Amino acid sequence: MKTRKILLPEKELPRKWYNVQADLPTPLEPVLHPGTGQPVGPDDLAPLFPMPLIAQEVSQERFIDIPDEILEKYLIWRPTPLYRAYGLEKALDTPAKIYFKNEGVSPAGSHKPNTAIAQAYYNKISGIKRITTETGAGQWGSALAFSCALFGLECKVYMVKISYNQKPYRRMMMETWGANCVASPSTETNAGKKILSQNPDSPGSLGIAISEAIEAAVSDKTGQTRYSLGSVLNHVLMHQTVIGLECQKQMKIAGDYPDIVIGCAGGGSNFAGLALPFVRDKINGKKIDIIAVEPASCPTMTKGPFAYDFGDSVQMAPLAPMHTLGHTFVPAPIHAGGLRYHGMAPIVSQLILDGIVRPISIQQLETFKAGITFARAEGFISAPETNHAIAAAIREAVKAKEEGKKKVILFNWSGHGLVDMAAYEAYLSGKLKDHALPEAEIQRALKDIEPLPKPRQYRAGAF
Repeated sequence: MKTRKILLPEKELPRKWYNVQADLPTPLEPVLHPGTGQPVGPDDLAPLFPMPLIAQEVSQERFIDIPDEILEKYLIWRPTPLYRAYGLEKALDTPAKIYFKNEGVSPAGSHKPNTAIAQAYYNKISGIKRITTETGAGQWGSALAFSCALFGLECKVYMVKISYNQKPYRRMMMETWGANCVASPSTETNAGKKILSQNPDSPGSLGIAISEAIEAAVSDKTGQTRYSLGSVLNHVLMHQTVIGLECQKQMKIAGDYPDIVIGCAGGGSNFAGLALPFVRDKINGKKIDIIAVEPASCPTMTKGPFAYDFGDSVQMAPLAPMHTLGHTFVPAPIHAGGLRYHGMAPIVSQLILDGIVRPISIQQLETFKAGITFARAEGFISAPETNHAIAAAIREAVKAKEEGKKKVILFNWSGHGLVDMAAYEAYLSGKLKDHALPEAEIQRALKDIEPLPKPRQYRAGAF
């Protein structure tokens, strides 16, 4: 009988996170203060994050210990299984071996609790009582709500309005875990009111929701509220490396090593979680094609410049060196809400500049077709975001067949789509349409970053 599922015993759960900053060929350029334009220091970030997370954000240590209290919570669902996708291989008639890491087995249904648990813990031990955050499709918001419930913290979530309306069950998940979820832009913050005054029908964006969450955190007079981000930041990507570290052990058990590593990428967290341990291998000489996949309607990596930009729409967040479509960019209301962010993690952006990561974009209809193919071959119904990784894996498997090469393909199955069935209904009934972002819209959005400082490696063109 073929081994379909590769499991790790609990004792093999990684005890340390991997920090790729120790191995980057080109060090990251500094994050800048939104007011002064100078590199931010710990005191600048203290109103937003607890000190242990600030220390991790700038750490150059290669491995950082995972506290026992976090490991205890990880064991609720970790280690997660690695699957050999025999059904998909057969459906594609490919000589390639296809593996996927199943991060949908967490209570929240995605990879997001890997960092949500850690962030809730560090806030708890720092005396924080309440956390604010934003969420796109709702995976991050539900993961943080779940994690705050475990540590007895209050949780306030600003959910992008289009996703708030498209995905009511995500909101219900958050409320079940005790969080307060509101549609963004809202009338609860000055940032939300400003956006609504300009466009009362705004569908919202992650940049807007971030502005609201940051404002709610820093305006709390008690000093017991902090902000939490589910992607982009260095410490967030580091927490996610439990995925790739487990996967390396599981691939060894399977007797294989990937030629191709794939993840969908909105802000970069699930992609980096799988890819960064393999990035280290590539830096050390392994031949691996590492692919980050984004929507064609939000082509941050493939068409956006590498520049300094604000992490939010109202310019409250620090300036980060990243691929960006401009902080005022409002993407089309596609169903992959978690991939609709205007920027990309500085770490992922730097790896693209260094030629270690290869970004691609895929149209919406191709991703849903891939999700349907995967569901019918493997049984699992994927989140719309995850379908981007599946589509790229299918492309590579078909290419392997055309070239007659026995490639080993690994992708991150970052979350299930069981609360995204309205999106599948829209696809199956022919209501979904492709949407490629017009060049004129990109250029209009980028005008807002022209006056901002330029990073040393500034690049204005597409990749």
